[in-house]
Amino acid sequence: MGQPTIRDVAERAGVSKSLVSLVLRGSEQVRSEKREAVLRAVRELGYRPNAAARSLSEQRTRTVGVLLNDLRNPWFVDLLDGLNPLLHDHGLHMMLGDARLNRRTGQDLARPFLDLQADGLVVVGTLPDPAALGTVAERIPVVVAGAREPVPAGVDVVAGDDERGAGLVTEHLIGLGHRRVAHLAGYGAVGELRRRSFEAVMRAHGLADRAPVELSDMTEEGGFRTAVRLLSRPERPTAVVAVNDITAVGVLSAAEELGLRVPEDLSVTGYDNTSISRLRHLWLTTVDNAGHEVGRRAARCLLDRFEGAGGTGRVHLAAPTLEIRGTTAPPRSRP
Repeated sequence: MGQPTIRDVAERAGVSKSLVSLVLRGSEQVRSEKREAVLRAVRELGYRPNAAARSLSEQRTRTVGVLLNDLRNPWFVDLLDGLNPLLHDHGLHMMLGDARLNRRTGQDLARPFLDLQADGLVVVGTLPDPAALGTVAERIPVVVAGAREPVPAGVDVVAGDDERGAGLVTEHLIGLGHRRVAHLAGYGAVGELRRRSFEAVMRAHGLADRAPVELSDMTEEGGFRTAVRLLSRPERPTAVVAVNDITAVGVLSAAEELGLRVPEDLSVTGYDNTSISRLRHLWLTTVDNAGHEVGRRAARCLLDRFEGAGGTGRVHLAAPTLEIRGTTAPPRSRP
């Protein structure tokens, strides 16, 4: 017996071939009982659609390019975990690209996805020149996820609310009694939003003169080097707000190097609530930047564009939450 066909699936489910096609394309116009009958027939027959033939008939490849600014960033894992299931439910497959590698080799960041005729593109993280996405957006839908740089018209942006998140963690430390709080800041629009929020909260509490800001490169090594300098000062801070979890790990290493105990001598916070922050020997207080929700909303924006929603790009901000763990506590002696 040969491979089962779409006609076999239709006969087993008691529906038409066109309805089977709708179900396989992830259409939401099919009643739930019909959808379940088709999916049950697919499972029972072991039917596998001919992707190449379907692409030709639909003039679509049913693939979505996902361009990651830096594959090493663990927060992107949570974002992809939110992005992929919704795409998969609609019969779409991800193709991953490494923007960092493309930059090193001098490649056009998005060109490979256009050459492979991807149906859409999700750009994850901060790119050096977001305006370059304009020519891509003229050909396929584009969504930027996890970044806040200005983008061309027609490009949707989905990110966490960085100002709100930085405000939450700064208020947490002040509420514990900390008055000398430093910030290891990052680069790009996200880093700028978090820094501005930190400074605004410290200023609102009359602590602007006790709130040093040091620029970091958002890596563990950069966080370590910057924190060693910061914590070696005579008037060292009693708490450090790091721009992300990876930087915070560098701060924890610097504290250990200098003989400071966390949180007894120094409170440390991160940002993004990555898997690193949840390691038991770190157990880092951090901001959950809603990575899974950002990914899910990015997929929804792309699907809306596929279904004909045009117009100017929209900005969607997911609400962050504070995760209080073991690296923050009241300072030893309150001023």
